[in-house]
Amino acid sequence: MTRNGALKPQMRSEHKNTHCCISREFSAAAANNANKIAVVHASGGALISPQLRTRTSITEDAAPALVRQFLYDGDHSFTYSHLISAVGSLTSQLLSTPRLSCDYNKPSRRIFGLYMPPSAEYIVSVLSVLRCGEAFLPLDPSWPKQRLLSVISSANVDLIIACRTPFGFESDSNWPPVACGGRVLWFSMEERKNGGIDWDWACKCESVKERPCWCYLMYTSGSTGKPKGVCGTEQGLLNRFLWMQELYPLFGDEVLLFKTGISFVDHLQEFLSAILTGCTLVIPPFNHLKRNVFSLVDFLQAYCVNRLTAVPSLMRAILPSLQGRDDKQLPRSLDLLVLSGEVLPLSLWDMLSKILPRTTILNLYGSTEAAFINTNLYYLECSFLCGICDACIRKEF
Repeated sequence: MTRNGALKPQMRSEHKNTHCCISREFSAAAANNANKIAVVHASGGALISPQLRTRTSITEDAAPALVRQFLYDGDHSFTYSHLISAVGSLTSQLLSTPRLSCDYNKPSRRIFGLYMPPSAEYIVSVLSVLRCGEAFLPLDPSWPKQRLLSVISSANVDLIIACRTPFGFESDSNWPPVACGGRVLWFSMEERKNGGIDWDWACKCESVKERPCWCYLMYTSGSTGKPKGVCGTEQGLLNRFLWMQELYPLFGDEVLLFKTGISFVDHLQEFLSAILTGCTLVIPPFNHLKRNVFSLVDFLQAYCVNRLTAVPSLMRAILPSLQGRDDKQLPRSLDLLVLSGEVLPLSLWDMLSKILPRTTILNLYGSTEAAFINTNLYYLECSFLCGICDACIRKEF
């Protein structure tokens, strides 16, 4: 591997053959980092975020050693052992759930709806469904109930996995059973994290002749306003992860942020890139960020976040908060800013690059397509744009 993380040509074929599925990647990461903090529910960071606007930050050299291992009062953390134990428990329960009566109009695999905000429970639910060989459908709790009902009906959901007390979100626990005819599995990390761990879990990829063609379903509004489902493959998710690891590798000592709503495809790589590499993932309370978008900057600073994914319009919205801070109060730990989902105006890049001169800015154009790594993915590392003005540029991958 070269200094910047790119694999040498002779290593690439061997490298790709060792990565068969997300479940195996996660099992390896968890085994190597069993007692390391994998996920932080950052309730404490939400409480102290207003203080950060007036507090003097520590020096850059001290930040990695002191802050990355620091949890605020009110935070709740989960180790990799907690996650893999919960995955094993939930997987067993899903496999024992009886199928609905035969319906020849339904796809051959079951679709499990995940009704919860970004959280450790959501991550475990995704990993469990993938390990079962079934498909998951993110059901954003912030959607109107009528839209949720429409999506659930359209996708023919077999079972909804939900949490009675979801992190960072006030939810109506009486609603999911009504939406899915009573077929709801209630799941909480507090109930599952201390179970047994199957470190010898056997990957079935080598014994399966034909891999399933898709493993998740995402819904968009569609040009007509009616929900339209987009199917994604596990191989596509894995390809996207490996591609980023070759170009912008993570080494396990970084801190990442999971803040994107689950109705946007970017959220998948946001958490997969962390837990498949042994990094620590910080999750702000969903409603807190929704009420106060400027607090995003506080979380970046409080937890010394190294990588952030956002749409350009979000970064434009928080510009006043960035511009209103002196150099010591800016998120100096941020190594990579991934912008996607929208056209990136050069004027916005110019402002961001001046405020965050140490940060590499990567523009991914076509987020949903990027999940499949096909010819519709455009990317641009923006460091060479100095001197170019008033344009929106993209480079085909």
